[in-house]
Formats: sequence, C-alpha cells, structure tokens
Amino acid sequence: MSKRRSTVHSTSSRIVPEHVDVLVVGAGLTGIGMGYHLRKLQPGKSFVILDGREEIGGTWSLFKFPGIRSDADLYTFGFGFKPWNKANSVANAHEIVDYLQETIDENDLGRRIHLGHKVLQADFSKVDQRWTVTVERTADGTRFEMTASFLTSAAGYYDGDQGFTPHFEGRDDFAGQIVHSQHWPADLDWTGKKVVVIGSGATAVTVVPNMAEKAAHVTMLQRSPSYAMPIPRQDPLPILLRKVLPDAAAARITRTVNLTRVSFLYKASRRFPNQMRSLVRRINAKALPNGYDVDTHFAPEYAPWDQRMCFITDGDLFDSISSGQASVVTDHIVRFTETGILLESGKELKADIIVTATGLNMVPFGKMSLSVDGEKVELPEHVFYKSAMVSDVPNFTYTVGYISLPWTLKADLVAQFTCRLLAHMDRHGYSAASPRLDDPSIGRKPFMGLTSGYVARGIHQFPRQGESGPWTVREDYKHDRQVMGKDPIDDGYLQFTSASVPTLSSTR
Repeated sequence: MSKRRSTVHSTSSRIVPEHVDVLVVGAGLTGIGMGYHLRKLQPGKSFVILDGREEIGGTWSLFKFPGIRSDADLYTFGFGFKPWNKANSVANAHEIVDYLQETIDENDLGRRIHLGHKVLQADFSKVDQRWTVTVERTADGTRFEMTASFLTSAAGYYDGDQGFTPHFEGRDDFAGQIVHSQHWPADLDWTGKKVVVIGSGATAVTVVPNMAEKAAHVTMLQRSPSYAMPIPRQDPLPILLRKVLPDAAAARITRTVNLTRVSFLYKASRRFPNQMRSLVRRINAKALPNGYDVDTHFAPEYAPWDQRMCFITDGDLFDSISSGQASVVTDHIVRFTETGILLESGKELKADIIVTATGLNMVPFGKMSLSVDGEKVELPEHVFYKSAMVSDVPNFTYTVGYISLPWTLKADLVAQFTCRLLAHMDRHGYSAASPRLDDPSIGRKPFMGLTSGYVARGIHQFPRQGESGPWTVREDYKHDRQVMGKDPIDDGYLQFTSASVPTLSSTR
C-alpha cells in the first residue's frame, strides 16, 4: 500500500470533539463531498465526519467481490469540484477509493474524519437547540455522547452490516462453499471450479464475467431477467477533448454531454417504454451468439427503469456467454442439494461454489435512530422536503442519490443546500430550521418508485414523499438545481427558531 493510501485506515484512537457545529455521519463519497463543501462554503463552522467502519469509501471499500466497479461514468459520478481525469470512464472500486483519498488530502479533511465511530442515535433538544448524539467506538464497544448544532446523514440507504439472503431449502445439505456477494472472503479461490451465481442484478452481471476468467464454468441463475446494456470502460469523448482543450474544459464538456445523454435515455424509457424495450433487445441480440434465447434470459416483463438498468462494461458478460465460459439459466430454485441446486425444471446445476448475489437491505440513515425532545421520530409518518430534509425534524439534512443518474449529482446539491441553509440561519440569528407540512390534503406515496426487491422489502421504513410542492422527490437534476441551489431558503415551508425566541418564521 502506498504512503498516501495509508491514511485510509483507522483513526479510532483520536479523540472526537465534545461539540461541533456540524456532524456528518458517513465517510463515503457523500460524506467526503459534504466535508469539502463545509470547508469551502462554511469555513467558520467546526465539523467532524464519523464512520463506523475502519476505512473510508463506503460502498467502494465495503464490497470486495471480483470486478466491483462504478455503474456510472466517473465524469458525472465524480465530484463536480474535482473533475475525474483518469483513462477509465467506468472505474474499479480501488480507483474510486484512491480518488476519495486524494480529495481528503487535497482539502485537509483527514483530521476531521474519525473512523471506527458508529453513530447509534441522536436526540434534538428544542430548548438547547442542538443534537445530543450517542457514538460507539467499534474497537472496544465504548459509548459516549457528543453534541452538534446540525446533523447530516451521508450514510446512504444500504445496510452495510448484512446483505439480503432469501431462505433456500436444503442450504445446509450443500457440500461446497456458499458466499454472499456482500461478505466476500479474501481467500476465496474459484480457479477451475464450477460456480453458480444466484441473481440477475448489477452485482451478478459484474461477478459472472470476472469469475469466468478462472473458473471451470460460471452459471448465472436468475428467477427473472433484468435489462442489461453494454457501456465502454473508456469514453472516447474526453480522450479526444483533452487533446485539444485544457483538462478543466474537457471535463466540463464531457460531464454535460454524459449527463444529457443519461437523462435523455431515462426520460425516453419512461415515456416510450415499448420502443426502449425493443432497442435494448436489439442491442443484446447483436452482442450475443446467433440464435441465443434473448427473450428468455434478457427480456424482463417490467418496463425499462421500473428497476435499475444493469450496465455491462465493455460487454464482458456477453463475451463470457459467447465464449462458453459462462451461461445464463432462468428458472426457479426448488432446493440446494449436496452437489448443487435443483430447479423446478428438474435440472440440477452442479456447483463447487454458490454465490448468492441476492440483493441488499435498505435502512434509513445508517440505522441511526432519531428523536426530538426524547420522542422517537417514526420516519414513515414524516415527509421528505426538497429531497434534503425531513418534516418536523430540526437541523437535519440527508443524502439519497438519484436512481437513474449518478449519485454524486444529488450529493453535491444537498451539500450546497446545507451550506446555504446554515448561512441563512447565521445571517438571521436562527438556531434551528425545520420543514413544516401543514396541509393534510397533500397525498403521500413512497419516495422511490422502483419495483426492485430491495425496495419492496425496505421502503416502508423511510419517510414518504408528497405529491406536490417541495415534498416531492424527483429524478430531475435540472429541477433540483433550481429548488436546492437557487430558490429562496425561506420559502414559507421552513420554520425557523432561535434558542431565546419562539417561532420566527412560519408562513404556511
């Protein structure tokens, strides 16, 4: 490991301040981006970034399965303030972690990051106008309290502790090794082995071609197919632009072009699902062997973007299928056997290793429990505000990225909105801000419209979205740039207070 990368690891021995102006929960891409914006836009504010894990990077250091990579191009997935300048547009996890470490080093964020510190719960006192936060030092289990004037969740919505595994009859009968993609053993050797990967999502389509390089054969076993589209690992546009333009200009143009393209594809998919379904099928058929049963294995019943689209880097999954190193089986599991998996069709898939790429668990705000004046915040009873706050929860912002667009676009907007809100409060002498929804006629619905299994299992734990006004959660970067970046902070929906004066602004 290089000297620069050495700072990635534990900082659990350093003392966490007793009080900060802003507490950031999570040291992944979102938390590090929040730290940058706080340092730039709110230089007078004290802040720390806490993370229960011993490494920075969030998703990109947690998952260790072979081939893990971004599912979006880094020219748009990277930070707006730090243009991506590497050759690969689609980056491997270690490249993303290196990029994050560079961001930390360049902006003196390391001293503010405390790894191995998990935030368990936070209670906001309306009298004191601050959060009291319970933190656990994971190295020894010691718990302590600290206070913060403002709290922001950069923990995303995935459970980093445990992936989802359905019940498989006969699991204990299998004589080989069973591995979940979220808990990948560092010493797993699949050279010359028969491997079955259960799943059809982004993880499965990444794992299969990478394992196929050394395995005797890899079978992707799916109950139903997902949409899959090939994308190039290297984007020719920025390579060309950097030959004739300064790097900053090339990055800006590439980011704009790629964002426009991705937005267009998503909106076209929602508006013209049948046409997009046909387009994807034609692309798949061209990438697969002649006569391949595309309709069975790569043609979902649902419309494009009802679930996430799977992107195949350089078409590697299709290449593995074409070469015979990998295959796809679409069937239902009856049970595990001693030597493999018995299917409803009566076929038994022989396996030495079974990989359960069966999905993730959703949890709100990194499992951090929130309360106000000692009363637990029952999140499903609350509504998201401007995709950045939660109704009736003071001095709290959160980041949940886009479904169809790169996560970081939303993270940048939420960080900038948080800094704008803090600046507005300082100018007017306010010590607390809380979104207030007083209109009972506004309908409510889940904040995420995907039909994916992990969403169906976990969405009930989250606040909902309203059907109008700032309570909606939209897949629209242009709209959010206006709402979070330009619209007035005091829009009539935020209730502002100070420690000494009751309600100061509440006009709706």
